Amino acid sequence: MSATEVYRKTRKVPDLFWNAYVCRPIAAVLVSAIEGTRITPNQITLSAVLVALASVALLLLWPGHLGLIASVVVFELSYVLDCADGMLARWRGTASPVGHLLDFLMDELKAFCLLAAVAVRLFLEQKDARFLLLGLFGLVVLASGIALTTFVRRPEVAGPAPASGSANPRPRSLLRRLVGFIESGAKFVIHYPSYLLYVALIGRIELYFVPYVAINALYAARAFAGVAWRFGRS
Repeated sequence: MSATEVYRKTRKVPDLFWNAYVCRPIAAVLVSAIEGTRITPNQITLSAVLVALASVALLLLWPGHLGLIASVVVFELSYVLDCADGMLARWRGTASPVGHLLDFLMDELKAFCLLAAVAVRLFLEQKDARFLLLGLFGLVVLASGIALTTFVRRPEVAGPAPASGSANPRPRSLLRRLVGFIESGAKFVIHYPSYLLYVALIGRIELYFVPYVAINALYAARAFAGVAWRFGRS
């Protein structure tokens, strides 16, 4: 099968610009090359982690602007593999909740490693221990946000899903649209594969690091407030 057909039949709609027009076309070429082999989507998921760890090693061991760009390019390759695993599963009709959870778990492990590596790199470059402290704080809020989200999505907590089409959606107010616009900007930073490349090209990895920690801190605080409001009254 051609990469074009693989891309057309396995892409997600809607999707982020970076996914739809950069990573998924490359991933489609890979999927078209291996779809007749015994390589599984889970194997691609795990290989993406290994490539991400290679990127982390470059971040720690290769100083300077060129080393930063090289490490981020390797991380982009990891993200291409991260797109390819789901595309291969959808192409073969083998997508499953367990595979999705494995993909999510590996993504979060990569996020932890990347955040820690950037904190150490900034410390080594600028000799400022505050980057290490901010990195530790970032790991705490990132892990807390994931744990809180996992908790509220548990079926015992979330309850049955609402029936689709059971109610007409209300038009969004100006405030809700403003909040949605801010959240879209935050998602652009959180979706670090694209944003990370931009800041690496200008040699300012701290422009990823500081906003990423701040946004995750706000997310964790909001998630905790929601849990506290729901369960603190009982």
